[in-house]
Amino acid sequence: MNRRLLLVALTLSICASAIAQPHIRVPQASPRAVIEESFGITDVRVSYHRPSANGRHIFGGLVPYDVIWRAGANDPTTITFSTPVKIEGQEVAPGTYSFFYIPGRDQWMFVLNRFTGGWGTYSYDPAEDVLRVKVTAQPAEMQERLVYSFDDGKKDEITLVMRWEKTRVPVKISADTQSLVAEGIRNKLRSEMHWDAQAWTEAASWTLGAGDLDLALTYADHAVQMQPNAQALRLKARILEKKGDAAGAKELRARAETLMSPEIAPINTAYVLMSQKKFDEAIKSLGDTKSWRGLNALGDAWAGKGDKAKAMEFYGKAMSAAQNQSDKTEVQDSINALGAEAKS
Repeated sequence: MNRRLLLVALTLSICASAIAQPHIRVPQASPRAVIEESFGITDVRVSYHRPSANGRHIFGGLVPYDVIWRAGANDPTTITFSTPVKIEGQEVAPGTYSFFYIPGRDQWMFVLNRFTGGWGTYSYDPAEDVLRVKVTAQPAEMQERLVYSFDDGKKDEITLVMRWEKTRVPVKISADTQSLVAEGIRNKLRSEMHWDAQAWTEAASWTLGAGDLDLALTYADHAVQMQPNAQALRLKARILEKKGDAAGAKELRARAETLMSPEIAPINTAYVLMSQKKFDEAIKSLGDTKSWRGLNALGDAWAGKGDKAKAMEFYGKAMSAAQNQSDKTEVQDSINALGAEAKS
């Protein structure tokens, strides 16, 4: 073939390829789907395509046993982790991976792989596997179109579940949330947040809740040195009280009282009394408050006493008195907490 004919053939090939490209969007046989969820401070995202059973026998039929399967249709199914995690107890670095299954009659293999390109399993290379873990398939209600979901979310773990046909396959994903938050705090306090007193106060508050009193006190001391406001002083008082220094806590609370506005001081006093289970005294200390914050505190005090109806009465008054959406959201949080306690 001479040069001219070769160029013509190449041009026709390119034109044919262009003609083959779809110009009109039509429904896909296996539509794309994305699911995302967070547990603790870890974000997980799965991108996949959803084939339909369409009357076919799937596992052990269309998808044969003991052969690697792309965990969906079309492109490889991918999963992204924002933090280090463990999959069925094996460590995985943050990032995006493709994943596959090797189905069996009962026992399956979950395969995590570094390569996220290609099509189906044609470009799959076992040398790029990050891990392989055995998981157990379970019988389930008929699921016509393949679907992934996140089940049983907790602070430190979540379960990725694949459902298709009459099969359910769970894979457990976990993370050390407390260590991740502690590391994040250390990094933030070494950044521009180092000069932000509120950042040190928030760090102290979280660390107190995590049970590390010595580190919480270190953070609180730094916050008080930078900005000795009522919030920081009262937080440090709580830490000292937990450490057994009641006198030191009392002194700090007295200092904090002098810095509070006349409206806020009784509300803070009421919450201190509530923390000591002195709900009647807390209610008395709030008097005939008219502010939304005071009314919300009255609702919390009645909730602490176990009187849900009275609590809802004051939450309703607080919602009516709230001036903006931010205030209303805080009241709604109290209402939601009351509902959660009632269910537990």
